[in-house]
Amino acid sequence: MGKVLLVVLVVVVCVAVLLALAGVGVYNRLVSLSQGVDAQWAQVENTYQRRADLVPNLVSTVQGAANFEKSTLSAVTEARASVGRLQVSGKALLDNPQAFARFQAAQDGLSSALARLLAVSEKYPELTATQGFRDLQEQLEGTENRISVERMRFNEAARAYNTARMQFPANVVARLAGFAEKAYFKAQTGADQAPKVDFQFAPSPEAQPARP
Repeated sequence: MGKVLLVVLVVVVCVAVLLALAGVGVYNRLVSLSQGVDAQWAQVENTYQRRADLVPNLVSTVQGAANFEKSTLSAVTEARASVGRLQVSGKALLDNPQAFARFQAAQDGLSSALARLLAVSEKYPELTATQGFRDLQEQLEGTENRISVERMRFNEAARAYNTARMQFPANVVARLAGFAEKAYFKAQTGADQAPKVDFQFAPSPEAQPARP
């Protein structure tokens, strides 16, 4: 009887060790995938910061154009300020779908405001002809493309993490160790439609009727 108990005890210990080793392996994999999400998020933040740094120079350059649409400039300035007010750490943002949605909404608002500004600027040949404006426009367009790429890569990293987290036995380890689901970037509302631009220009001095 004693030998039977000893065998059972050995089996139980072996199973417990195997489960512990399996749990450690799952935990380490989740850590690795989570670190991958965080690293890719840093790339997203870098591209967003680069764009935010370009906005003041762009606004300053455009302000020099006569009769430039003031509401467009105000929209860009306010959108950038809205982005700056969202001071949220990476983990708090990535693990909170509501906070992440607010962050994306602010960034998408800045994208829309900048797109409108660049569209409106086409009506000002003297502005688009300047080298400074063309350089800024090129940098902004390149940055927007980079943002799209980094957001796509972030979604891929987050999807790999979330998929692994939902699988058994990783879902048990994730629940016990506090591995939360990561949020995704979603397509901007109306992104599949061409932007509608309504130009509002102040009348040029030549177009104003002469006073009697």
